[in-house]
Amino acid sequence: MRKFALLFLVIAVVLLVASPVYAQTSGAAAGGDWSKPIGVGIGMGLAAGLAGLGQAKVAGSVAEALARNPGARPGIQLALFIGLAFIESLVLFTFLLLYLRTS
Repeated sequence: MRKFALLFLVIAVVLLVASPVYAQTSGAAAGGDWSKPIGVGIGMGLAAGLAGLGQAKVAGSVAEALARNPGARPGIQLALFIGLAFIESLVLFTFLLLYLRTS
């Protein structure tokens, strides 16, 4: 029940904080569009941070697998490089999508 209450509180805070972003102002009174750079920064920060956590988990699992069976090194190493490339490509796709959205 405590986790549900915390989740509800976080969602309520996010919705209350995000609502002024969608308020319309005139072009002269706006003072620039500050919401896009902040959104891109948050999006890229989340993507890079979570990808870093994923890469750390993959590297830890590979180290454990090599410690258990050193003879399977070539297959494990190939899977490591393919997995890391996929994880990193997700961050690059996020960067590309956020860049295209702001332009």
